[in-house]
Amino acid sequence: MQQGNQDKSYIVFEGVIGAGKTTLATMLADKLDARLVVEQHEANPFLEDFYKTPDRFAFQTEMFFLLSRYRQQLDELAQSDLFHRHLIADYHFLKNRIFAHLTLEEREYTLYDHVASVLERDILMPDLMVYLKSNTQRLMYNIRIRGRSYEKNMQEGYISDLNEAYNKYFANYDKTPLLIVNATKLDFIQYPSQFEALTEAIMNAPDGRSSFNLEDGD
Repeated sequence: MQQGNQDKSYIVFEGVIGAGKTTLATMLADKLDARLVVEQHEANPFLEDFYKTPDRFAFQTEMFFLLSRYRQQLDELAQSDLFHRHLIADYHFLKNRIFAHLTLEEREYTLYDHVASVLERDILMPDLMVYLKSNTQRLMYNIRIRGRSYEKNMQEGYISDLNEAYNKYFANYDKTPLLIVNATKLDFIQYPSQFEALTEAIMNAPDGRSSFNLEDGD
């Protein structure tokens, strides 16, 4: 495999709800003594209502996420950091469009697109995007066992549709180097060797597209 020739100082984890982004980002940040940026889902006052009544609260939910993520990107990512070599995040601003395409009706998305297009000009792109790919059954299992109150009404159909949208998006993704991780059978907590193997794959990922499967790190 061709080795990456750039310093991966900014690494982003992406994936569907329940894919393990925050857990893995936190573990890697600890290992690399990196600065960690974690999305604050619970700060969205519309989120729980959205999961109960998606059609009614989709636009408010997506606009709040768009603006709050933009503010976090400016406040936490755009500033230089002399004390950490690496920056690790458990989401990227580009994810906004995946959700908006899925949840908003045409007129709402047109307005959303106008705002997002302006904001995206200021967003820092990562040195490596890591997509945690999983199946819907594993995602739903992870969602249930972590027991977040605002996710208690989440429907499997929504996660299935979101999973399909994510897979389609990253099948065509070419904005940065991309590592696709088959995360369906991975358990970084129970099997530390998997985490070590994945860390090596991340730090040595090539400049284009690459993948990591359980067999690679088993």
